[in-house]
Amino acid sequence: MSSQLHPSVAEFKEFVGRYPKLIQEVRQKGESWQPYYEKWVLLGEEDPYWEQFNQPTEQQKANTQDVEQEQEEDNDSGKNKEMMGQFMNMIENVDLNKVQGHIQQLNGAISNIQNLVGQFQDMKKTNPSKGNTPKRSPFGFGRD
Repeated sequence: MSSQLHPSVAEFKEFVGRYPKLIQEVRQKGESWQPYYEKWVLLGEEDPYWEQFNQPTEQQKANTQDVEQEQEEDNDSGKNKEMMGQFMNMIENVDLNKVQGHIQQLNGAISNIQNLVGQFQDMKKTNPSKGNTPKRSPFGFGRD
């Protein structure tokens, strides 16, 4: 389920990473990347058109970090989507009838345990503790 980019798209992303001013312009104008991608495919990287998007190195470093951070976020998003897909596949493969049967068995076992505990509590209430009363032998003979 991993989303692999087409090689030319990956190259374009790398190209854009070297022209941070281009990223700023697209974000500021709210434009799509499509026209820039098409120009990149038609004109190539060496065309003078791209010189307008060059920046000094300090800004370029900062913006390159932004691009890398965006790529990491994209990767994290892709991982989350992949994990969610795997989770959905697991849920689809679960037999709900079996799950319901197991739940009913567990419920029955819990009910039996509750009944036993209740019986022991009743027995304890009906037979007061024997610590205060003298012990009597269960056999009646031998007493005079």
